[in-house]
Amino acid sequence: MKASLSWILDHVDVPAGTTTEEITDRLTLTGLKLEAIESPGREITGPLVIGRVLTMEPEPQKNGKTINWCTVDVGDANGTGEPQGIVCGAHNFEPGDLVATVLPGGVLPGSHGSGAVEISARKTYGHLSAGMICSARELGLGDDHDGIIVLPADAGEPGQDVRPVLGLDEETIELEVNPDRAYALSIRGIAREVLVSVEGATGFRDPAIRDTPAANDHGHPVVVEDAVGCPVFVARMVTGFDPAAPTPDFMVRRITAAGMRPISLAVDVTNYVMLETGRPIHGYDADKVQGALGVRRAREGETLTTLDGTKRPLDPADLVVTDDSGIIGLGGVMGGETTEMSDTTTSILVEAAHWDAVSMFRTGRRHKITSEAGKRNERGVDPTICEAAADRVVELLVQHGGGQAHPGVTVVGTPPAMPVVEVAGDLAARVSGMPITEEQSVECLRAVGCEVSSAGGGTLSVTPPPWRPDLTDAQDFSEEVVRLVGYDQVPSVLPTPPSGRGLTRPQQLRRRIGRTLAGEGFVEVVSFPFVGEADLDALGLTAEDPRRDLLELSNPLNAEAGFMTTTLLPGVLRAAGKNVGHGITDVAIFETATVTLPRHAGPAAILPVDRRPTDEEFAALDAALPAQPLHLALVATGDAVSGGWWGEGRPVSWADAVDAVRAVADALGLEVAASAVELAPWHPGRCAELSVAGEVIGHAGEVHPAVCQAFGLPKRTVAAEVDLDLLMARAVHLRKAPSFSSYPVAKEDVALVVDSSVPAAAVEAALREGAGELLESIRLFDVYTGDQVGAGKKSLAYALRFRAPDRTLKEGEAAAARDAAVALAAERTGAVQRT
Repeated sequence: MKASLSWILDHVDVPAGTTTEEITDRLTLTGLKLEAIESPGREITGPLVIGRVLTMEPEPQKNGKTINWCTVDVGDANGTGEPQGIVCGAHNFEPGDLVATVLPGGVLPGSHGSGAVEISARKTYGHLSAGMICSARELGLGDDHDGIIVLPADAGEPGQDVRPVLGLDEETIELEVNPDRAYALSIRGIAREVLVSVEGATGFRDPAIRDTPAANDHGHPVVVEDAVGCPVFVARMVTGFDPAAPTPDFMVRRITAAGMRPISLAVDVTNYVMLETGRPIHGYDADKVQGALGVRRAREGETLTTLDGTKRPLDPADLVVTDDSGIIGLGGVMGGETTEMSDTTTSILVEAAHWDAVSMFRTGRRHKITSEAGKRNERGVDPTICEAAADRVVELLVQHGGGQAHPGVTVVGTPPAMPVVEVAGDLAARVSGMPITEEQSVECLRAVGCEVSSAGGGTLSVTPPPWRPDLTDAQDFSEEVVRLVGYDQVPSVLPTPPSGRGLTRPQQLRRRIGRTLAGEGFVEVVSFPFVGEADLDALGLTAEDPRRDLLELSNPLNAEAGFMTTTLLPGVLRAAGKNVGHGITDVAIFETATVTLPRHAGPAAILPVDRRPTDEEFAALDAALPAQPLHLALVATGDAVSGGWWGEGRPVSWADAVDAVRAVADALGLEVAASAVELAPWHPGRCAELSVAGEVIGHAGEVHPAVCQAFGLPKRTVAAEVDLDLLMARAVHLRKAPSFSSYPVAKEDVALVVDSSVPAAAVEAALREGAGELLESIRLFDVYTGDQVGAGKKSLAYALRFRAPDRTLKEGEAAAARDAAVALAAERTGAVQRT
């Protein structure tokens, strides 16, 4: 928010001698951070004075242009008292007018970034021009360059400094206003903040407090169908308005200082009152309005051409203003083209309405409309000042536009009541750690406009002022007290740090996992945890897949990714696809991050800040939060082993994805079993379900070709995703170094015939258990299908290695262990040993 300091001080008095810096420092300490202090005349140096035009002689030129050779009385400012000869190309003045004149030696700021311009006496158009008669653009007061500035007849005497007359010595402050403090987007709000922030400030004059005429039956008819969306609608009329009446200079300067562009008196008055009170106003050309005004929600298929010339399809949630011809405005956001005020408007219908802030926010975002009115309406505006704001607009239109105030006054609805909140009297002291008494709290709350009464038992009943819709919770009121007492007074108390304990067990395990995958050739990536339905469609997930149960974001960064992800695969597949798209053919990446699994337990409770929450409160909060297990996902494509003079390369296969997970499990002291399963997004028949001690931890295998195509990856890309929380919960914390036996190994090989549907992992598990403690290792080294084993059968060949830690095995011990292993495999899987 940018505002002229003199405008602010019109509504509040500060002690004599208070500097701009002192005012802005106090505002910053109480929450309105200073962004900049500007002065339009800061870059102008040298003599800039009032001049009186004595003569002007038009002189046509060969190029078709006519210039005026003028003599200008500048008093004693030129050191001689003689009139100054100046060439001027403008024609909007005449002898006797007072003008802004810069004399030789003066420096103007230039325009459009062209740099400073030093004024000197120079010969032009056959005359020695000693100075310049200035336009608004040349002085940095606006974009008007069609004519020079003609000063009021009572502006002063020739030779006097013109800066005070033009407001060039005024300072404009720019403040950063947080979204919840919309009241500060007005002179009224900033002046109130000066009153409570600057020591010794007094005499606040509220521009919204004025005598307004009572509602009567002579006003323009208004019908509000949606009282929730528009609780208050005030309409006033001005007739006989002069559309050619100029906007007064003070109003132009203040609107310009606020960063807005003056347009016409009718529009400028509505903007001026909005800046002054914070209440957005809209004006209609009353002669273009047909019948009664109405307020309702838009209907399906309706459209509106707004003031910017854009035809907009409307949403049923949009609040609209109508007349007998249809929709004429997007309520609280932007008016319609059909009732726009123009340079022929003589009757103005003034609308001052209060709109639901949430609806305004959604409508503005839906239609991508950003306006000063919308910026205020969507943050919440004082609903009690609609009548005062409309009356102020009427007053200014009549005063400066020569119109007459129509006697009719329309007021529909009443402002919604503000809630009463119970606040502990010592809450501010407990939250801030400062010795704030209950009396101080009451004083501060009343200073910001709250109504405060005692509810007994050390509790206060507080009603926020209507311009503060952000004050809804006890903590909001404690914050108001603390900021007025002073954030700079909050004591700095550092907690005593505990002695270092090193990394936690989960941290140690995660580092171990990261090092293991790096050793396997994988590179870690980090992706956004957001997905859309299109991402899950690309994975080929069915409608019943539990991974489609997503937690929706209320305000997503990207409308196409509006959910928290339940799987890491979209992120790593997308990252791999981007690498491939940039010409990197061999990619191996992984990511460890949490996924979000909704529990549908309802909204989470707001925990207190003045004490430690109880165990029950913590438990209720945890129950409301979604489950967020830590997952690991990895993707590999291209060659697993590069080829060269040393030999042929080898492309990645589904076994590489399984082996990478097994390497992670081995680093945690665990063994992973794999069995065939069908699950998207993996290729049917090339997907393994991974488990540890019978508990499923994830899946790995070759990605389905359709999924590869969707993410821009080549066929045969492999991927895996596992639940790291499950793995780390079973991990061996401190791994022991492997023990080695110096005694010889006994080798036994067996080939077992089983049904094709029997997983090799099940056979291996039975062999391992049946072999007993003497078994050192087991390895599947061959799989055979064909006529020798019969249809629907397969042969699995295992290498068994036996060794005792303390002796050489006796003859027959290894064979007995082998036979026991085969017997248990036969019992559990139906295996038959090949001979």
